[in-house]
Amino acid sequence: MTDKNFLFVKRFIAEQAGIELSEAKRNLVYGRLVRRVRALGLSSFDDYCLRLDSGDSQELEHCVNALTTNLTSFFREVHHFDFLKNELLPRLINEKKDRRLRVWSAGCSTGEEPYSLAMVLAETMPADWDIRILGTDLDSQVVATGHAGQYTQERITGITEARRKRWFLRGKGASEGQVKVREELRDLTSFKRLNLLDPWPMKGSFDLVFCRNVVIYFSKDTQRTLFERFAEQLNSDGHLFIGHSETLYNVSDRFKLLGNTIYRKVR
Repeated sequence: MTDKNFLFVKRFIAEQAGIELSEAKRNLVYGRLVRRVRALGLSSFDDYCLRLDSGDSQELEHCVNALTTNLTSFFREVHHFDFLKNELLPRLINEKKDRRLRVWSAGCSTGEEPYSLAMVLAETMPADWDIRILGTDLDSQVVATGHAGQYTQERITGITEARRKRWFLRGKGASEGQVKVREELRDLTSFKRLNLLDPWPMKGSFDLVFCRNVVIYFSKDTQRTLFERFAEQLNSDGHLFIGHSETLYNVSDRFKLLGNTIYRKVR
């Protein structure tokens, strides 16, 4: 991979997905994209860059999938879920007259975050509420995993025994060592591929948006645009949850910090 190749990929992925790659990521980029070069039977990175530049939409998807990071787990940053269960949801039950709740997990990876949200909502909200959770991600492969709702048994070791028994089915035979999310939770969730830089097809507003450990890969200008769009997509008393290493300081004045990377929309 020449300097020219790396600079092309860096510019390309910034334009297509908003991801900022530093020089420190060069070895990671090489290690992940060299597999695509070989899979396509190409002789060089020059040829691969030409392939991307030609507008090959299928290879663009493969490239984005290769370069995105999908570190996640059930109930990651558990204080967010504690805040939901103990503070925000009880207030919404008392105050929200339409008994309707819409939640967006933006950058949902393999689905652990939407299903963690589904567990908390199913355990807390009255049965007659209209609840929908949308999980979106740029990577089509992880979206497919979330939709399937099937994981290795090791993925749920951090969940309480009570929740494991209530919300997961253990695989047998050929599926030994696998677990599947129960249909009750899967009925609350839907998964779609979405590039956050593209137009958003959702017509209604959301009560909660989780966008955690996503914007750390974006430039400040892209972050400002993104959080402005989130504010527009949230209802007037909507809440935004971001990752532990992220902040809206000097990025957006549309939200008030409640603590622990939890924000409420103020305008």
